[in-house]
Amino acid sequence: MENKERKPIKIVETVLRDAHQSLLATRMSTEQMMPVVETMDQVGYHAVECWGGATFDTAIRFLKEDPWVRLRRLREGLKQTKLQMLLRGQNLLGYSHYADDVVEYFIQRSVANGIDIVRTMDCLNDIRNLETSVKATKREKGHALVALVYTLGEAYTLEYWKDVAKRIEDMGADSIGIKDMAGLLTPYRAEELVYAIKDATSLPLAVHTHYTAGVASMTYLKAVEAGCDSIDCAISPLALGTSQPATEVMAKVFQGTPYDPGLDMEKMAEISNHFARIREEAIKSGLLNPKMLGVNIKTLQYQVPGGMLSNLVAQLKDAGKEELYQEVLEEIARVRKDFGEPPLVTPSSQIVGTQAVMNVICRERYKMVPNESKKLLLGEFGQTVRPADPEIKKRIIKDEKPITCRPADLLKPQLPKFEKECGQWKQQEEDVLTYALFPSVAKEFFQYREAFHDPPT
Repeated sequence: MENKERKPIKIVETVLRDAHQSLLATRMSTEQMMPVVETMDQVGYHAVECWGGATFDTAIRFLKEDPWVRLRRLREGLKQTKLQMLLRGQNLLGYSHYADDVVEYFIQRSVANGIDIVRTMDCLNDIRNLETSVKATKREKGHALVALVYTLGEAYTLEYWKDVAKRIEDMGADSIGIKDMAGLLTPYRAEELVYAIKDATSLPLAVHTHYTAGVASMTYLKAVEAGCDSIDCAISPLALGTSQPATEVMAKVFQGTPYDPGLDMEKMAEISNHFARIREEAIKSGLLNPKMLGVNIKTLQYQVPGGMLSNLVAQLKDAGKEELYQEVLEEIARVRKDFGEPPLVTPSSQIVGTQAVMNVICRERYKMVPNESKKLLLGEFGQTVRPADPEIKKRIIKDEKPITCRPADLLKPQLPKFEKECGQWKQQEEDVLTYALFPSVAKEFFQYREAFHDPPT
């Protein structure tokens, strides 16, 4: 099947968010970004992904930086390029659901401070958890990009993806994304999936993947030929490994074809030189482990994201049980099936992974059950694509009644409470949101700011 409309592919640059989140534990500071943003503004990118994801937490926790100040500074430097962020739907940038008033206010302030495109996802692809963020984004005149979390499994057929895509279009999203955080999307599968979603909806389609399994550049090639509208890439010093394909390479691949994105290669060379220095510093300091840059074929073999694999190794090492690694990998697949086949992405990846480790270490399945496993089976994160195994579910939640409504419907407004609690620290409107997301870390950050810094600008 040939794509009839061959048009220039739009490129989203991820170096200011996902690339350094994937390779540098999200430790790039605003000061490291600023010298090159005006050059980035002249490249011709469709957008620069620069906010959201883990950047918010890391900024206040480790870098002692105000993420809102970073956003405002990036907006000043990137005058003609769209700014994009990643949002975890009703979870925002935290790890539990927030009431609608917090979600709405967070999006209002994000757009007011400079965000153009809000890419929203839900760890279970339960689109009920995306309704509030899509409505709020549209109300603020932002672009609502709803991302399908890509995963593999018996339930995830082409018909499933087409159905969810159609429901996203009906919800009022401005565009759809395929978000392959584990690097599981192979080239011909990508071609098939892009055709299917394009057939089911009329919305622009963004494709996002990671290089973890070594196939991502080929995946992008087939996705573009099949008619996707944009791809996410990272400037070469912070590309590949668990990051994205290299921007310059993908731009060169399409040069002179109808798909040519028309990016300024000379400007990208300047940007590359800047981030090459940051990469060298990160390797010297140990922040960037060169192992992160290789191909991890276990990602495809076990359908486990690279970050989840490293977490498993750490958990087993702490328990002195590293020899159980293979058993845990095999147990992950079983736990995932027991729990209704959720995609393995934050927070479901941590829940399934931790439960698998406990099952193997205890030598008895579900002898120890973390509270997060219970919350997942109670429906507190939303609905899984398949029902959980009834016996396992009964064993874990006992006589508690599962949630069947949208989880946020059970939450009362939270903003007044957060406003009251952080009143003494408040120096700008956005401080209440920083506190709402990470109360204890925010308090430490506010104390630090009061002692060492002028008020935010």
